[in-house]
Amino acid sequence: MLEGRGVQLSSLLDYPNLPDIVEDGNSFLENALKKARVVSELTGGTVLADDSGLEVDALSGAPGIYSARYAGEDGNDEKNIRKLLDDMKGIALENRGATFRCLLVLYFADGRYETFEGQWRGRISESPAGRSGFGYDPVFYLPEEGMTAAQISAEVKNRISHRAQALARLKEILRKGE
Repeated sequence: MLEGRGVQLSSLLDYPNLPDIVEDGNSFLENALKKARVVSELTGGTVLADDSGLEVDALSGAPGIYSARYAGEDGNDEKNIRKLLDDMKGIALENRGATFRCLLVLYFADGRYETFEGQWRGRISESPAGRSGFGYDPVFYLPEEGMTAAQISAEVKNRISHRAQALARLKEILRKGE
């Protein structure tokens, strides 16, 4: 999604000796900032880090920052979806609103950083549909598309998702710096 921006990208796979970073913050910002800061301090480079999750209106914003481990530390996408649907039982369709949220932190080696946020509104379906994507995509229904995030093409998702929105804001900053 950042191709053609004149930026040379590396991933954590290029740095196999980096330690695991515990996401123990109280917000998407705290988690993304911690990941970016730690990696920058260890590599000396500029780092882009992300923290993302699903916030469900009827669950007071849960699973939120705990999205990846909603069903417990040994959870996975299937277990997380099952727990979410169990927690949503009996909630009417019109009250199943949800938001995918993405918070990006661009952290510079000198300690400065910028943040970029994206939000993607939808609602939680009553059962999973689709095989694309990951996480909660099979139950994140998009009324304007008439399908779940797991049913839309990667091309469409990369244009309208919460991560795409946050990256679009980052691209604006990169464009200004060209």
